[in-house]
Amino acid sequence: MFPLTLDHRCPWLPLRGTASSWRRVLGGAMGRSAWASLCLMGTLHEATAQRDRKVPMQEDEEWRDVKLRWDPDDYGGIRVIRVPSDSLWTPDIVLFDNADGRFEGASTKTVVRYDGTVTWTPPANYKSSCTIDVTFFPFDLQNCSMKFGSWTYDGSQVDIILEDQEVDKRDFFDNGEWEIVSATGSKGNRTDSCCWYPYVTYSFVIKRLPLFYTLFLIIPCIGLSFLTVLVFYLPSNEGEKICLCTSVLVSLTVFLLVIEEIIPSSSKVIPLIGEYLVFTMIFVTLSIMVTVFAINIHHRSPSTHTAMAPWVRKIFLHKLPKLLCMRSHVDRYFTQKEETERSIGPKSSRNTLEAALDSIRYITRHVMKENDVREVVEDWKFIAQVLDRLFLWTFLLVSVVGSLGLFVPVIYKWANITIPVQIGNAIK
Repeated sequence: MFPLTLDHRCPWLPLRGTASSWRRVLGGAMGRSAWASLCLMGTLHEATAQRDRKVPMQEDEEWRDVKLRWDPDDYGGIRVIRVPSDSLWTPDIVLFDNADGRFEGASTKTVVRYDGTVTWTPPANYKSSCTIDVTFFPFDLQNCSMKFGSWTYDGSQVDIILEDQEVDKRDFFDNGEWEIVSATGSKGNRTDSCCWYPYVTYSFVIKRLPLFYTLFLIIPCIGLSFLTVLVFYLPSNEGEKICLCTSVLVSLTVFLLVIEEIIPSSSKVIPLIGEYLVFTMIFVTLSIMVTVFAINIHHRSPSTHTAMAPWVRKIFLHKLPKLLCMRSHVDRYFTQKEETERSIGPKSSRNTLEAALDSIRYITRHVMKENDVREVVEDWKFIAQVLDRLFLWTFLLVSVVGSLGLFVPVIYKWANITIPVQIGNAIK
């Protein structure tokens, strides 16, 4: 039994002894069990770009050392003492998958009871690596684990007993970006040719709170995509349509660069918001091409292009306007009818009249030609309007269906996340 000495002059310091004496007595105390539990403290910090997770927590470790027993009656009824942890043997429980190279926690005092029970609750800031799945960013769910075990002792020397499978979260508060869905522990054993090594794995299922990214990334991107649709509502002869499309494309590129800085780089998966941005950029690029084509159609004339094909006239001047609820376009055609010669009067009068008729015919043909040219130009302009209306409805439909198809299933899945069920030693 370890010799304890009371100092009545200093009741707050009932223990006299040196660190070497503690270690000497405890040198042969092997084959003990350590009870372990985990308590989260503070808030969760995650450096997403580096895939590191920093978790402030408190390890509750308890073991029984038979050589630290005493009779309280022999020492003035003292039942509990507090001893610096560096003066006692403590189990070298460390975080295996740490990311900063620091394996130990803070050096705090241990609580030693008269029956040899030692309780040690060292606080620590653990920085652990975790593979981040950004497929559904910012509506993603991450499952990260932290593996604790003895660094030097095998199971025959120090066994780890998981006291509570649920992590204590009473002192934990959310950081505004992540929410812990579940935090559970499970015990496992790693064996080799001679020994077995117990370890405890704590699995943390965390859910990202997407409000910030929804307000400042997703909603602006959706607004830009619908702004692209409005390009086709502008008059066909407006050159500012291309300027608007180009401005939207530049804005989307800036958003894409911002997202690239936020999420970790990975070629395995494409994040949801990245897919939507690429989809919108393709969308805007197609709108620029279509706008250029519509402006080209608007400025066509008989002097620059060949005559309009009959099928073009039939589809774009008669069929599509009705389907698109546009006012029907009326074609005006002039039929040239040659006046038949009539026997009028004498030959001299007929010659004078023929000359006058030739002049009238010339003027008539000139006026009719100008009317035909004007009608053809108006037909091309109307076709440009039909194309704008057609692409307006097409792009609006694609934008709505694409946005809903990408986000609604993911949001529904994110909103209906269930806490994983503990089955044996595995988390499912």
